[in-house]
Amino acid sequence: MSDPDHDSPITDCRAVAAEFIGTAFLLAGVIGSGIMGTRLTDDVGVQLLVNAVATALLLGALIAGLAPLSGAHFNPAVTLWAVLGGRLGHRRALGYVAAQVCGAIVGVVAANVMFDEPWVALSTTERADGPRLVSEAVATFGLLLVIASTAARHSIPTVAASVGGYIGAAYFFTSSTSFANPAVTVARALSDTFAGIEPASVPAFVLVQLAVAGLTARLIDRLVDG
Repeated sequence: MSDPDHDSPITDCRAVAAEFIGTAFLLAGVIGSGIMGTRLTDDVGVQLLVNAVATALLLGALIAGLAPLSGAHFNPAVTLWAVLGGRLGHRRALGYVAAQVCGAIVGVVAANVMFDEPWVALSTTERADGPRLVSEAVATFGLLLVIASTAARHSIPTVAASVGGYIGAAYFFTSSTSFANPAVTVARALSDTFAGIEPASVPAFVLVQLAVAGLTARLIDRLVDG
């Protein structure tokens, strides 16, 4: 792939806009389906199922639709992996991360508004204990591995289905419910609902996610490239 920093300004703007829109819809789905689940039933297992299925299906659809424009990262950890692997230039990467974080916040606010919750309400759900930080390391590594392996060998629809399926499954096999995304983590602190995370837990989650992306990027590429 050629260095994206040499692309035209129009291409750059479209890619950054796709990252903003995709991440906004992703967070609206995560928070909105969490709220919907709690309003449909008092069964926590069913609430988690509603949240997981909606998020997985939405993520797959967003990847399928927006990957041709930006690669459909929607995640600073994925963007970091792409930069370290030489697939994305630094200038566009900065635009992506800014768009992802801003889009994630907009998506959370939109979900809060749609369900008549306070526009912004800091979450009170504590998550950053030892087991859940280990869980975030596992979840992030697995996500990057799935993205790298499918993107290297398959078409966009296969990547979309694989990544969506992985996230849906990781909701259940990780104790943290697989945030695996710094932008998602920051934004979910702004909704005191089912899918929220208290602000005090955010820095540790983000640190683990970015550390895993940075430290394992070359390993993942070697595994995928053989």
